[in-house]
Amino acid sequence: MTKDMTKGSPARLIIRFAIPVLAGMLFQQMYNLVDTMIVGRTLGVQALAGVGATGSINFLVLGFCMGVCSGFAIPVAQCFGAGERERMREYEANAIYLAAAFSVVITGVTVLACRQILRAMGTPEDCFEEAYRYISVIFAGIPFMVLYNLCSGFLRSLGDSRTPLVFLIISSVLNVVLDLTLILVFRMGIMGASLATVISQAISGLLCLLWIIRKVPMLHISGQQWKAKRERMAVLCNSGIPMGLQYSITAIGSVILQTAVNSLGSLAVAAMTASIKVLNFLACPFDALGSTMATYGAQNVGAGHYDRLNKGLFASSLMGFVYSVGAFLVAMFGGRMLTQLFVSSGGEELVRLAHQYMVMQVAFYPLLTLVNVVRFTIQGMGFSIFAIIAGVLEMIARSLTGIFLVPVLGFDGVTLGSPLAWILADVFLIPAYFHCKKRLMGKVHHAKI
Repeated sequence: MTKDMTKGSPARLIIRFAIPVLAGMLFQQMYNLVDTMIVGRTLGVQALAGVGATGSINFLVLGFCMGVCSGFAIPVAQCFGAGERERMREYEANAIYLAAAFSVVITGVTVLACRQILRAMGTPEDCFEEAYRYISVIFAGIPFMVLYNLCSGFLRSLGDSRTPLVFLIISSVLNVVLDLTLILVFRMGIMGASLATVISQAISGLLCLLWIIRKVPMLHISGQQWKAKRERMAVLCNSGIPMGLQYSITAIGSVILQTAVNSLGSLAVAAMTASIKVLNFLACPFDALGSTMATYGAQNVGAGHYDRLNKGLFASSLMGFVYSVGAFLVAMFGGRMLTQLFVSSGGEELVRLAHQYMVMQVAFYPLLTLVNVVRFTIQGMGFSIFAIIAGVLEMIARSLTGIFLVPVLGFDGVTLGSPLAWILADVFLIPAYFHCKKRLMGKVHHAKI
């Protein structure tokens, strides 16, 4: 199931790798959509707003964990591309130690500070308890989420994007069943939705781990490979922490923007929540292309095939641009209908606000294409610090929007947050990519001399 991405047509390799990744993300979003549909249509607008009010802090914390796991996989992918199996397993072992430590600390801190975080964000009182019950359970399940993302990251480092998909499909179906059972049968309310998500993540993580143990001998660690090594951990942290911070720094801007949205009331929060659920689904191809380019970039840099970087970047960007046109048509002409899947009350005003937000975001999807493709390529090349800078720029754009534009423009200002963030990030990332490639080529030239 491994796949060497250092040889053959870049476009064909990217498509073959990205399709299973995309399918997995779509299934993941599907059960997120089911959560929201059941919550919104059976528990009401306040419950839906409670889920939405936690969206940005959820992204901040879980995004950091997922980013760290993805970053830990990059040295593994580089060693695979270079054919260095012993060193690859040493990185794998040390990544396991670091991931375990991160998950324990982050889980403890977030669960204990959950109420204070929601208070600081100005969560509306009429949906505060719903928000707390939902996000506290999600935070308690962080170790399971880390388990899946770490194991699937190792598999993708070897070019296997299909096996994680199988486990996601299984957990997605289970999540839907648990949603219906816990919410509609056992009447557990919003906590039932969060419990269904955590249980499903736990099962997908355990299945992924068992698959590696039984079917992937290349990732079997033995003897001295299990030894904790400071130099290996340093490389992993230099790759993983910046990638995690990239998500979290970006999310800080989203938290500030979410706080501004909270000040507009439950209707605005619910409208944004319903719209974002659809947008998360529509944005999956960009996430899949980004994940693919991280592996593609890492393997080719490990093998010293720097000439293939431009070809892969061009092919993946073109795919994203073409898809953006289709996504815009879906949002423009089907956005209202899609929004109504999540609400049974709130009226025409809620649907209008959600559609307005959705269309504005999708209109700028070509910029999001470049943000994901270029940033993840740079990370795969080993220059994670540039991804942090791009994240800081996104944070600044969203923060300024929340602080200055939303108080003046209201919900119209909310719709500008992400487009402005993507513009600022792209202005930095595109020249940064060529700078990083020039540095790699300079090292090759110096080594030849």
